[in-house]
Amino acid sequence: MESLNKLFTTYPIIRNAVYVVGLLVVSGIAYWLTHRVLLTLIRKAAARTKTQLDDIIVNSKVLARLAFVVPVLVFINGAPLIPDWQNGIVQISQILLLWITLRVLTALLGAGNNFYETLPRSKERPIKGYVQVAVIVIYVLGIVFIIGLLTGQSPWVLMSGIGAMTAVILLIFKDTILSFVAGIQITGYDLLHVGDWIEMKEYGADGDVIDIALHTVKVQNWDKTITVIPTHKLTENAFKNWRGMQLAGGRRIKRALYLDQSSVRFCDNAMLERFGKIHLIKDYVKRKQEELETYNKAQGVDEQIKVNGRRMTNIGTFRAYAQAYLEQHQHLNHQLTTMARQLPPGPNGLPLEIYAFTATIEWLEYEAIQADIFDHLLAVVEEFDLRIFQNPSGGDFRSLQGAALKN
Repeated sequence: MESLNKLFTTYPIIRNAVYVVGLLVVSGIAYWLTHRVLLTLIRKAAARTKTQLDDIIVNSKVLARLAFVVPVLVFINGAPLIPDWQNGIVQISQILLLWITLRVLTALLGAGNNFYETLPRSKERPIKGYVQVAVIVIYVLGIVFIIGLLTGQSPWVLMSGIGAMTAVILLIFKDTILSFVAGIQITGYDLLHVGDWIEMKEYGADGDVIDIALHTVKVQNWDKTITVIPTHKLTENAFKNWRGMQLAGGRRIKRALYLDQSSVRFCDNAMLERFGKIHLIKDYVKRKQEELETYNKAQGVDEQIKVNGRRMTNIGTFRAYAQAYLEQHQHLNHQLTTMARQLPPGPNGLPLEIYAFTATIEWLEYEAIQADIFDHLLAVVEEFDLRIFQNPSGGDFRSLQGAALKN
């Protein structure tokens, strides 16, 4: 023992090194006990509770980061054993404590955001962007205090120097500031929620919003790709939000049948008799005939000439049939607009547009309902002596050629 004391007296650096190694061993044991034993017990206790908050705190590494405080405290309390290095050990330990505090605070903020996201209102009022801003502010302030500890200057003096560098700071954090302001506008004006279906052609985005952060908004497109949009671009550029459709409980059908205009004609008696037997429009046909007869008699119309007076047409009757068919369709939302209307005729025929809303917003069901409606209308159009317009194909030309050769 005397020889060891003599060695330590003669070579103090060896004594200091031995004490440092001893402190490292003790701090390592303290960390192991805290991290492996104490935290394991806390995790098991959190798993038994019904609340989610303690599970989120445990899984967000708050306690794991807090466990590093124990070995640092061992060094601070053991520093007086090494007088030659005491100031340096204390200074380094203080910096480590400050850094651990920053990490714990940011983990707590992350845990708070994770817990908030379990609440229903989080989809309408996300706070992730604000949390990220708070994390940036915490780290900036923490770095200022660490520099103050290293240089021995007051952190407030350093912060006053940062104030003088406002222009440089604004340049460095330009995107962050723009995104933060955009996040406030998005939340304040209720422009975007997690789960909204948005469409933004400039970025090729067409799908569901899965994340709203400080700098970016993530959109999962229908092909399962992910589009990342800078948050501030959502307030600078136009985008379409389909949330209104989702809230209305109906998805719009807006598609047209193109009818051959050469097949449009006045209804003769045979056509009227046939139309009068169609269940959906028999009342319409009877009522319309009575209305037109009354009008023409009142006007003294010479009905031998078809262009005189008012007459029913096959296109008008078919439109009435399409309207009646839509109104009785059980899979349409009849609280919203439902109509069959003519659009201006063009080189592709006369468009008869179906404008209605399905009673569901599910994509597969919507497509099935839409297809069912047009399957039916395409099948019955010939019953009204109308034809669907279609550009001639190669098969049509070959049929004409074959007919010409036979003649």
